[in-house]
Amino acid sequence: MPTSRRAFLAAASAASTGLAFTAKSYAQIVGSNNRVHFAVIGLNSRAHAHLSSLQANKADARIVAVADVDSVILKKFADATVKAMGVAPRAEQDFRKLLTSSDVDVITIATPDHWHAPMAMLALQAGKHVYVEKPCSYNPQEGEWLVATQKKTGKLCQMGSQQRSSPHTQQIVAKIKAGLVGKAYWGETWYANTRKSIGTGVPTHVPSTLDWDLWQGPAPREPYRDNVHPYNWHWFRAWGTGESLNNGTHEVDVARWALGVEYPNRVTAAGGRYAFHDDWQFYDTLDTSFEYPDHLITWKGSCCSGKKTYGRDRGIAIHGTGGTVVIDRAGYDVFDQKDQIIDGYRVPTHAATASADTVGADSMTDAHFANLIAAVRIGAPLNQPIAQGNVSTTLVQLSNIAYFTQRVLTLDAATGHITGDKEAEAMTRRTYEKGWAPKV
Repeated sequence: MPTSRRAFLAAASAASTGLAFTAKSYAQIVGSNNRVHFAVIGLNSRAHAHLSSLQANKADARIVAVADVDSVILKKFADATVKAMGVAPRAEQDFRKLLTSSDVDVITIATPDHWHAPMAMLALQAGKHVYVEKPCSYNPQEGEWLVATQKKTGKLCQMGSQQRSSPHTQQIVAKIKAGLVGKAYWGETWYANTRKSIGTGVPTHVPSTLDWDLWQGPAPREPYRDNVHPYNWHWFRAWGTGESLNNGTHEVDVARWALGVEYPNRVTAAGGRYAFHDDWQFYDTLDTSFEYPDHLITWKGSCCSGKKTYGRDRGIAIHGTGGTVVIDRAGYDVFDQKDQIIDGYRVPTHAATASADTVGADSMTDAHFANLIAAVRIGAPLNQPIAQGNVSTTLVQLSNIAYFTQRVLTLDAATGHITGDKEAEAMTRRTYEKGWAPKV
């Protein structure tokens, strides 16, 4: 068998078992010099992790275009792209100009949350593959629309829950499923940070460098104020989804993966905005339970208290009848029922980032992009296809609904739909600015 053919089969075999591709291994595949062309959209904070990961995979990837509604952020990112990739990308304030570009294969989306699903749908409908950051949608209805659009177009759509491409997480999840801790029944998840007050915004003129109308896009129009852009939109309900979706999506997804569950039967949530009294429209402290017939997933979000759990500012503990595994982005520890560590692993390189890091460039994201590139190039299975990522996204969206209604949500476990509560069910969708509603 020729060496190139052997390399191809080895890579395909690795993909079928869920192992992450790296730039080094992928470059051995026949034809790898034909790079996949990317356009990156939404260029503040997390987009720099996209850039870092495409640089790590630059033997197989090229950034041909970038877009952001803020011309200052656009220029900064375009300059960084030249430095990282060696080629100047086309820069646009209006991302829609990139959708018809024949030289763009994949759109990556790191915009505010309210744009994720509508933009991903437009890209899929334009014949582009998509990498969309978590959460993949603003509400459950948009998530269903996005899944349906991907299925209809047949293009690839990977959600940016990069721990699905973490080799140590893949390995420990496989061991848990094989009975490492006996019957695994409880996934305990958490996130802690020390976020400060965002204050009270002052209405002001829109900066000349910002297209505020396009920034709002599908959201109903609101006047510009000085404490929203470019990051604090996370904490406003018109555009953001709170800490549960901002970070909890990651940990809840790993717990769901390890336990092998999808939609729960009941969701409860309790918490509030306690640390500060400002414009922040979500909780800073939240406890959520996702209840299944034989399993439980809990999520503890602590935006303003940096107190760690099991010595980690974020992570997942999978409890079973024979022990517990505590997992984070830097490794894992296995405990017996006497609370003694009996095994463990630590990642030797830059797999982990602190909770306060809003960029989050790491080797997991590198591997997640490498997996998408392999899927585009040779048909490798995605580690987090949108149909799967949407289940985890929907769970934490339901957590928000339970919090805002202050009621227990009862679900149809087959679909994740709320039953018997019209007010709560109405919160699974939104009103759009006229002319901006997604087309399914």
